[in-house]
Amino acid sequence: MRRDVFQAIADPTRRAIIALIALHAMTPNAIADHFNMTRQAISKHMKILTECELVNPDHKGREIYYQLEIDKIKEVDKWVEQYRKIWETRLSQLDDLLATIKKTENEQ
Repeated sequence: MRRDVFQAIADPTRRAIIALIALHAMTPNAIADHFNMTRQAISKHMKILTECELVNPDHKGREIYYQLEIDKIKEVDKWVEQYRKIWETRLSQLDDLLATIKKTENEQ
């Protein structure tokens, strides 16, 4: 089953993991230390993040270090950006309407 990036970021634990490894690569054990769950549960989250290509496992000797794939995060930002522009336009229109209403009230 192919997952997409939005399925991965829908889960709050996975978003927290992304935030953790955004600064530097971490091992699964180091990641698990930040959560009140088993190493196996963290491994399942890491598998989903890896399948969605949000993280990249880097094998160094016996350790695996997971690092964030910034290009995938940029895909999310690009998708959100289209809606951000719509809402900014709507908010600007609302500001204009409120200013017009206030001006009309002050003239009365």
